[in-house]
Amino acid sequence: RLLDRIDTDTLLGARNRAIFEALYSCGIRVSELAGLNTADIDENGRTVRVLGKGSKERIVPIGQKAIGAIRVYRNRLREETGIDLDADGPVFLNKNRGRLSPRSIARILETICRQAGITVPVSPHSLRHSFATHMLDAGADLRVVQELLGHSSLSTTQKYTHVSID
Repeated sequence: RLLDRIDTDTLLGARNRAIFEALYSCGIRVSELAGLNTADIDENGRTVRVLGKGSKERIVPIGQKAIGAIRVYRNRLREETGIDLDADGPVFLNKNRGRLSPRSIARILETICRQAGITVPVSPHSLRHSFATHMLDAGADLRVVQELLGHSSLSTTQKYTHVSID
């Protein structure tokens, strides 16, 4: 399994696992993940407040594994660097303690996949696509998936149904 190959015993490994888990669990855009602040994650309610395209805000569920991975990352960050994430600050930090960029997140994902021996291209958007396809395959209503993805048009979401049927 891909995620088993991520060494979560290191700070970077814990961060990278949390990034992967959050992208797939929530189906959010890479720019939305990069823009997440600590206060946007409600661990008890298992939801994330996302600021999407056009500054539209939406609430999406987040899986327990993703919450756990974020918690492990946060704890390791505190233990190894003394950094305690600010509520109004970014969840995912770069080496300069700033916000990770969407391009940096894409490179992290590429590295994870390369290390796991995956030869087909994998992008943050392909995780979003997988999220939607798996939701539809599990019987989720198309309109619910539309809301979770933050699509304003149902026709944008419908492209996922063709992949799901296949």
